[in-house]
Amino acid sequence: MEILQGAFDSRFFNEATSELHTIKDFLRWSYSRFNDSEIYFGHGYDNAWDEAVQLIFSALHLPLDIPEQLYDARLTSVEKKHIINLLEARIEKRIPVAYLTNRAWFCGLEFYIDERVIIPRSPISALIEEKFDGILQHPPKRILDMCTGSGCIAIACADRFPQSEVDAVDLSVEALNVAEINIERHQLSHRVFPIQSDLFSNLPKDKYDLIIANPPYVDEEDLADMPEEFHYEPEMALGSGIDGLQITKQILLHATDYLAENSMLICEVGNSMVHLIEQFPTVPFKWLELKNGGVGVFAISRSDLVAYQHLFI
Repeated sequence: MEILQGAFDSRFFNEATSELHTIKDFLRWSYSRFNDSEIYFGHGYDNAWDEAVQLIFSALHLPLDIPEQLYDARLTSVEKKHIINLLEARIEKRIPVAYLTNRAWFCGLEFYIDERVIIPRSPISALIEEKFDGILQHPPKRILDMCTGSGCIAIACADRFPQSEVDAVDLSVEALNVAEINIERHQLSHRVFPIQSDLFSNLPKDKYDLIIANPPYVDEEDLADMPEEFHYEPEMALGSGIDGLQITKQILLHATDYLAENSMLICEVGNSMVHLIEQFPTVPFKWLELKNGGVGVFAISRSDLVAYQHLFI
């Protein structure tokens, strides 16, 4: 079958619906189409196979761990057309799979996702899965998740620390609406609390054992060069000034007022770690090694924040 790259014309559509029959057929075909395309992998999956599996299983309302015997199950014509339409949107329009399926995973947990929030992919997941081993002196009882978005970090923390309460803060009301969906789905309304606030401005002077911040941190240059897929995400959740640190500096300046004694701030700044090190060379940021290969996440104690707070003004 001759494949015209990026072309989902009627002939192409009809051949696929008539010649492909099983889940296995569509997995192979989708894998080939993704490999032939120019799509960017970077929203939870880094390869064509994982994206194909995620798209097809979600389209069929199946879990990812179905028995292999079901791979030979035949699909209905409606199911085939649905899969092909999703593939067309992924390849032609470059829409990330998570937005097409409204599903994403973080720390082994499933989350509802749409274009009101960025797609979960923070390397902080590795720290949560290890319960911040070697970073925290004791399990945190009060946690603040700053710039919560979908609520994935807040919910994953609540899942790993069952005795904790987590405040999930975001400026965007639309993002918090998505977070509320996920909080309810994970039955954590009694321990995870969404709060609308411009960073700390609407928060009472509470004290937290741990503040986790995953703020917008993409600098102006990187934002302009991002693959097309990223432009489906809310820009306010990505960019943060020329150096990518506009919001991070505000967090560094004010976090001390909300941290308990012997507590920690953990913050992700991605590639903007270069700018942070250049601008604050004397600040003892502890850059963390992450088992998932992520970079640009630092930890800093409350005592160090107090000692160097004058630099952030």
